[in-house]
Amino acid sequence: MTDTTTSGPAADLSALTVEQKAALTSGESFWRTKAVGDIPSVMLTDGPHGLRKQREGGDHLGIGDSVPATCFPPAVALGSSWDPELAERVGTALGVESSIEDVAVILGPGINIKRSPLCGRNFEYLSEDPIVSGVLGTGIVRGIQSQGVGASLKHFAANNQEDDRMRSSSDVDPRPLREIYLRGFQRVVEEAQPHTVMCSYNRINGVFASENRWLLTDVLRSEWGFDGLVVSDWGAVSDRVAALSAGLDLEMPGNGGQSDARIVAAVADGSLDEAALDASAQRNADLAVRWAATPRVDGPLDVEAHHALAREAAARSIVLLKNDEVEGAPLLPLRDDRSIAVIGAFAEKPRYQGAGSSMIHPTRLDDALTSIRAVAPQAAYAPGFSLAPDAPVEETQRLREEAVAAAAAADVAVVFAGLPARLESEGYDRDDIDLPADQLAVIEAVAAANPRTVVVLSNGGVVALPFATSVPAIVEAWLLGQAGGSATADVLFGDVSPSGKLTETIPLRLEDTPAFLNFPGEEGHVRYGEGIFVGYRWYDARKLEVAYPFGHGLSYTTFGYGDATVSEGAGGDLDVRVTITNAGERTGREIVQVYTSLPESRVQRAPRELKGFVSVELAAGESREVVIPVRRDDLAYWDVRAERWIVEGGEYVVEVAASSRDVRATATVAVSGDEVRLPLTRESSLGEVMAHPVAGPLVQSALAGMAQMLEGASAIMPEGVSMDRMMASFPIGRIGMMAGGQVTPEMIDGLLAAANAPLQ
Repeated sequence: MTDTTTSGPAADLSALTVEQKAALTSGESFWRTKAVGDIPSVMLTDGPHGLRKQREGGDHLGIGDSVPATCFPPAVALGSSWDPELAERVGTALGVESSIEDVAVILGPGINIKRSPLCGRNFEYLSEDPIVSGVLGTGIVRGIQSQGVGASLKHFAANNQEDDRMRSSSDVDPRPLREIYLRGFQRVVEEAQPHTVMCSYNRINGVFASENRWLLTDVLRSEWGFDGLVVSDWGAVSDRVAALSAGLDLEMPGNGGQSDARIVAAVADGSLDEAALDASAQRNADLAVRWAATPRVDGPLDVEAHHALAREAAARSIVLLKNDEVEGAPLLPLRDDRSIAVIGAFAEKPRYQGAGSSMIHPTRLDDALTSIRAVAPQAAYAPGFSLAPDAPVEETQRLREEAVAAAAAADVAVVFAGLPARLESEGYDRDDIDLPADQLAVIEAVAAANPRTVVVLSNGGVVALPFATSVPAIVEAWLLGQAGGSATADVLFGDVSPSGKLTETIPLRLEDTPAFLNFPGEEGHVRYGEGIFVGYRWYDARKLEVAYPFGHGLSYTTFGYGDATVSEGAGGDLDVRVTITNAGERTGREIVQVYTSLPESRVQRAPRELKGFVSVELAAGESREVVIPVRRDDLAYWDVRAERWIVEGGEYVVEVAASSRDVRATATVAVSGDEVRLPLTRESSLGEVMAHPVAGPLVQSALAGMAQMLEGASAIMPEGVSMDRMMASFPIGRIGMMAGGQVTPEMIDGLLAAANAPLQ
């Protein structure tokens, strides 16, 4: 297995001219870098759930004519597996296919947070939670880079919508920016060192990501230790010289040398430090030289093996939302002795991936109808609805009537519904979270005709489920890649027990969602007004009902949870232990989740936050103790005063859960806090000064001499309210006005100097 770090042979640039070094920092064409001297050209191409490599002589985008490749489940599905090992295996397969095709960097994974269900590109992202995104993203990167191929972690950062994505400013306060939108990136960078990080199109607090030195250099390189190459999203560079100075190493695609000329001119007139050019040129050259020295994976591609992996991953990604009993038994899995009516155009024409730059030309494609008939040859089929945008009313009515007739004649009706490709794509956001009206009408009519109705969904973002009370079973099948049809049949018939769980909340209404009033923004700005309360954090804090909570997912078996224990290990990391028992009659897999809270926190927090998880497979009747590690770093919040991560000390509540709203065991653990020593100023409050180990006793003595004055002032306070409470927020620099000359500005400055001396 190849090392996943960016270490490798270094290129010698000592003989290159400024013009040659500038040439290394932008593309030769849409997908390739420039060859300069002994430094070869390399290819970067789209991912993230499959290789999208343009054929020779194809269109410049490669969308219409890319080489066949395995289309694995997109991130919306793979995230629901909650399994970093599975994600790494998929990443390894992506690396293999890239290496066979001589691709140096595959553009993925995407780990942006699902801030709103309306984001048109949510199908490419893993979760609304940064821990899930970071852990699974790390697995994918490790897998890709195990084959010597570079990953490109994207889109850095705060790219959470498609509307006006190339210009709008994501206006985010420091704490949510760090805790929600950067935390996943930080984990992947620190644990997997992707060869490249791709900057996003948008501005962050007014500054383009491509020109944001704080983001690309101060945070990414200086704080996180990233030693790879920063590449632009295609067309994300507004000012090439400013971008290079900020830390943007490679501009893609090429523009005929225009950017190179600007860089050369800037070095010549002194507006660009040549050392910045040298650093970026070196990183580009090192990537190319390393790739040239990397042995390629021998082809040809084992198409069947990768298709089998795609099928396994798809089945593991399916979420069973609901499975009520009908006639004394759960409706699913389907029984061999019941006739089946398959309804819905998606059963025959699968929606298996999103639209836009990640569209894969699959090596083969399974559909659910064929896969179901392989098990139940007599299954009837009715399209139910048209996938055309403006089907005639007469056709819509006819298709619905045919669906109702088929459902009424069968023991079980399985309706395949979902979002047509036109409703969610890269480049624009969704208008709502509703299924098309004609599909909802079909579901309603079929459920009325047959009480044993299963709804199977195909969608890249969550949808409202107004039929949840009308049908006994709902299967969230997302976009499952090329093997999704057979994987869906595997789950429906029980060959695979469903184990996927939601990595995003399904709301009852769009109006309930955290970003509803701040999406997609206006006049070029989108305010992240919900702060840290993204996804389940929002719904829990506001005690809102949801359709299905974060972390929810059913199985064909049941799992019992024992008592939880928590122990502190090396470095302050926590180990949470719990015994899980498969109490059913078939093998199954449970996703065990750990949430923490700090009831007495000094800062605003969500009622619970995910901090760890593990996927465990158990045979029927088997019990096993599982250990869920919780990193001390993940307990930290971003202290805006100290501008650093702080673990707050106190008694933490640790909840072991089957979902964010299905807590099975609870324990507590005392966690020691990080010391926070902030310099005192004249604007520091009296309460802050009193809590200071040096200044506190001095002020206490001074206040004793002011007792008579304070006693008189207390007469103006409401009954039952102490003067101490009012004075706690009083700036120490203005205490003289209350002291009648007993406290001078010089005395205050001396006090502050004494308090701050240990910090010097």
